Amino acid sequence: MSLKNTLAHPTHDSPSASQRGWFVVAALLGLTAVALGAVASHALADPLAARAVERASLYQLIHAVVLLFAAGLTGYLALGARCFLLAGIILFCGSIELKYLFSVTNASAFAPTGGVCLMLGWLLLGASALRRGKPNN
Repeated sequence: MSLKNTLAHPTHDSPSASQRGWFVVAALLGLTAVALGAVASHALADPLAARAVERASLYQLIHAVVLLFAAGLTGYLALGARCFLLAGIILFCGSIELKYLFSVTNASAFAPTGGVCLMLGWLLLGASALRRGKPNN
């Protein structure tokens, strides 16, 4: 089906309970990313902290949108991508936000692991797309 036909005649398959759960998680991550970005812009006096939290909230927002997209995909590779993206958001973005908003100085130790999780999420998302492109899949 072409993109034009897809837009003109969208399918009305209702999402599964699992997909709805992922949609809700992605929406909540997007909501908190915007809120944290506002806090960074308006409530943090330290410019270094403000910049770090703004960057973490931007990464969180971008990956929340990717997670929202990935929630609509099926298959074990897409599930793996969602899990790694969620873990990456929590470990990477969350550790930076904890460090600068709540003075949890050791929290940033989890950021590298979170960054690797985000990369693995993207890798599995790409693998999922390649797998979908094969005949009989």
